[in-house]
Amino acid sequence: MIGAGVVGLSVAWLLIERGHTVTLVDPALRDGQPPGAGSSAALGLLMGQIFRRSSGRGWRLRQQSLALWQSWRTQLEQRGHTVPYWPGLLQLASNTEELTAQARLAEQRQAQGLPLRMLDQVELAALQPELPAAAGGLLSPADGQIDPLAAMQALLQDALHQGLDTHAAAVLQLERRTGEQRWCAHTEAGSVQSHWLVVAAGLGSPGLLAPLGHQRPQSPVLGQALELQLPSGCNAGGWPGSVSWDGVNLVPRPQGRLWLGATVEPGLSSGAPEALKTLRDLGGHAPDWLQQATVLRHWQGLRARPDASPAPLLEQLEPGLLLNSGHYRNGVLLAPASAAWTAEQVESSEG
Repeated sequence: MIGAGVVGLSVAWLLIERGHTVTLVDPALRDGQPPGAGSSAALGLLMGQIFRRSSGRGWRLRQQSLALWQSWRTQLEQRGHTVPYWPGLLQLASNTEELTAQARLAEQRQAQGLPLRMLDQVELAALQPELPAAAGGLLSPADGQIDPLAAMQALLQDALHQGLDTHAAAVLQLERRTGEQRWCAHTEAGSVQSHWLVVAAGLGSPGLLAPLGHQRPQSPVLGQALELQLPSGCNAGGWPGSVSWDGVNLVPRPQGRLWLGATVEPGLSSGAPEALKTLRDLGGHAPDWLQQATVLRHWQGLRARPDASPAPLLEQLEPGLLLNSGHYRNGVLLAPASAAWTAEQVESSEG
């Protein structure tokens, strides 16, 4: 198993949970998640039922993941691993066209028995602190936000307790072999052999697979985010969940703090100052309390977006070789369903 981001850890944990022997390979197991990693930059929003499509692979993966995150959190917390979760997601409509689309989606979801509902301007105005100006909003109580780093730590610690083997080194090359141990990962600290090899290395995946003849290009999309300390007496915990406004997410945090993110900057290795400024003031639409907030932390990370296929890339490339990568902006959301897909490939072959 290559890659200890949120997807790789989810795969390793689920396989261990199902009784498989797993070796997880990643230098992050020694050094910690690098600052620019996609998992480190994630805000952890679970946009499942508020997703605009109502069928297809993307819809199915999101619904499966929402259900799995709920059961996984229960399992992990029963074993003493805390996974902070904040329910609810409010998507604001910045114009009447978007408001019409939201109303149509709410009607569709209610017909499916899902609890989405519209909030009018009067209801939005009653929320404190004041939200950015909007024509209305769509509330999804069953969606929400999970703390990515806390979830990753919980998955890792529980997997280690259950016998996960770790190899804290960077992979240099993958090699096919004959016999039972048909795959070998050569690393800077030795080699790891296995019957199955799962590549969940994000932007590092294409470079590992290309020498084997598998071209799966992915491009970096940088995202910047901020942690803010809100003014005294201001606490976004009174909202019905996290808020999404014109592509920007506002995520309430404990102790009067707020996460604000994330930008979408294709092909950049470091964030553009103008993109960060637009994020900070919501393109000129930030309420007074948000403008008065103090920046505590600024971070950024690179998300892997597939060049020629929809995200994510879930493929069995050849016997024993699985690709689980390219989740773009939905790695945290889709990690459980991606792990379940991986386990199904392994177990259906063994059966």
